[in-house]
Amino acid sequence: MKLVRDPGSDEVELTASADELTRLADAVADGAGLLGSAAPPDDGAARAIEVGTTPGPGVLVYLDSERRVLVISGDDAARAVLADNLRAVASAEDGGHLHLDHYPGHFYLAEGSVPVVVTSPHGGMPAR
Repeated sequence: MKLVRDPGSDEVELTASADELTRLADAVADGAGLLGSAAPPDDGAARAIEVGTTPGPGVLVYLDSERRVLVISGDDAARAVLADNLRAVASAEDGGHLHLDHYPGHFYLAEGSVPVVVTSPHGGMPAR
């Protein structure tokens, strides 16, 4: 798994194998986990993803800059939606990506979430 932050936009790009995305989806669904990143320690990337629970509403995704950890926390219902979306990316055999971008009224992302792009293990654009 690799996490890279674009310093200009604060967007985080997450690339991972299908197994890694599935493990992340399981951790998000369970509301607990710490998954490591394969990024070199000096490239500005996050070193891990930490998953936890909060009462919500929604899922908050933020970058803890001091610890260099992408934190995902939220209520059960919102985490379940995010977990399903991550599983869909992991199993998409023709490529693609998932944008996690908060906007007013977003049904599961909380205000203050950093934008994240999750790239399919089979490439960022569908092969069709």
